Amino acid sequence: MNKEETYQYLTEQRIPYEVTEHKAVFNMAELDSVELPYPEWNAKNLFVRDDKKKNYYLITVKGNKRVDLKAFRKQHGLRALSFASSDDLFAIMGLLPGSVTPLGILNDTEQRVHFYLDSEFAGNKIGVHPNDNTATIWMQADDLMEMIQKHGNEANFTDIQ
Repeated sequence: MNKEETYQYLTEQRIPYEVTEHKAVFNMAELDSVELPYPEWNAKNLFVRDDKKKNYYLITVKGNKRVDLKAFRKQHGLRALSFASSDDLFAIMGLLPGSVTPLGILNDTEQRVHFYLDSEFAGNKIGVHPNDNTATIWMQADDLMEMIQKHGNEANFTDIQ
């Protein structure tokens, strides 16, 4: 799904959302220069894999939060984690670096990605890219979680330290 197809999908699923169009941003530092209506709900996404390249995970936290992958791995009983390659990102979610988003999981036809969403978002808004880094979609995190679970991917709210 590209950006327009993502908007269409959300509309068809009757999931309320707002869109903020902006210049292309490739990391959280660049996003700081963009005026956003809800900056406190902006998300940062880490696409990682285990050391055997068998399991892939998308970890989503608030934009200002750091993730200790060793602690995360231990908390969830996972093998050693490292960042997935840009080739894996494109092959699995159809995304380019700088455009990583939970909405890319809708492109995961084999349901390979396990989604972990920081519980700080539960019951609140979340701002994510619509599979393109030139916009941010604002929606309810609970709607996002339900949509990904309906798609067939494992998805959980979790406390991320």
